[in-house]
Amino acid sequence: MAKEPLNVIVGVDTHADTHHVAIITDYGRPLADQEFLAVGSGYRKILDFIAGHGTALAVGVEGTGSYGAELARVLPEEGLTVLEVNRPNRAQRRLKGKSDPLDAYQAAQSVLAQRGISIPKDKDGPVECLRIIRTARSSAMKARTIAVNQIKGLLISAPDALRTKYRAMATPALIAALQRTRPSGHIADPEYTTLLALKTLATRYRALTEEITAADNALQEILDSYAPLLCDLPGVGPEVASQLLVTVGDNRERIGNEAQFAALVGVAPIPASSGKTTRHRLSGGGDRNPNRALHQVVLVRMSSCPRTKDYVGKRTAEGKTKREIMRCLKRYVAREIYRQIFNPVPAPSITDLRQKRKQLRFTINAAAGHLSQWPSVISRLERGLIRNDTLATNYRQWLHEQAAPQLN
Repeated sequence: MAKEPLNVIVGVDTHADTHHVAIITDYGRPLADQEFLAVGSGYRKILDFIAGHGTALAVGVEGTGSYGAELARVLPEEGLTVLEVNRPNRAQRRLKGKSDPLDAYQAAQSVLAQRGISIPKDKDGPVECLRIIRTARSSAMKARTIAVNQIKGLLISAPDALRTKYRAMATPALIAALQRTRPSGHIADPEYTTLLALKTLATRYRALTEEITAADNALQEILDSYAPLLCDLPGVGPEVASQLLVTVGDNRERIGNEAQFAALVGVAPIPASSGKTTRHRLSGGGDRNPNRALHQVVLVRMSSCPRTKDYVGKRTAEGKTKREIMRCLKRYVAREIYRQIFNPVPAPSITDLRQKRKQLRFTINAAAGHLSQWPSVISRLERGLIRNDTLATNYRQWLHEQAAPQLN
């Protein structure tokens, strides 16, 4: 009688050059472990090693976003279920020690216990392209900041003639002026050397600006084809939208519900009560990058969104601090963004506003005066450069009211 194949669980401790693989049974007994090279031939040997010990129920891999990225792509192609495993518990490391075999077995045990595991992100779609572009853009942004800070620092201690001429300029004018300079003199002259260094830094600043602009255009192009409606939300631009999509990943099904998304971006409320005080605070866990993006959305809405301004006024009257109000707003924004990512809803159309106003022969200044807004705000609203659903509704209602007497 043929022996039934053994069900096993696999754990992998990944490194730059090697991966250590450990196999346990589905009831936790260690079977074998071995080290393999982190190359194509090594991945094939890993598959043979796993198949030689039984049927793999799941494979727990550490670092699916770094050293284990390629392995996490290879294993699913062979029909294996891959789970990302968190780093081993530090308390257990202190008690049991640390080595590659121990970490690999710990990964397998985590899968068996369903503890500290998650579905890894797919890295074969447009969101992965967003992540790569954002990586290059981030380094360019940092380098540009360093360049302009160095320019300002050199001007502080520059000879008086240079300091007087350039220090009062705003950054765009300063960069343009320094690029137009033609330094001449001896290399041992401090004034000549300073101006030469300033021109070099200004040229670098301009090149980095062009690089950032190209990255922004690439991000916008991907967003227009992959998630065009996400930027329809107030306060959400290409930078925020791309960061939130990178956090979710190409395989959106890895996030089961809105509460999981809130925990992932660090805005899930958790109890923080003590004694007679009953309160909640936002979780300190999750990814800090999307949390920062949500913070930026809240700041924009607090300054430009009427509905958010009304909410802030209401909560302030109730005795809430600005920090507490922003925590609540971040939670609401996370819920709205989750719905827009998973069930996109287009922004209300505003193409009829300008046409209707011109039919009624009203100027932008007249409309702005009736709505208590700046003419530039009405103009930007009509052209779709800003989104303000409340203002658009009030504007449309006012136009209908003005059209009614003419129809009669």
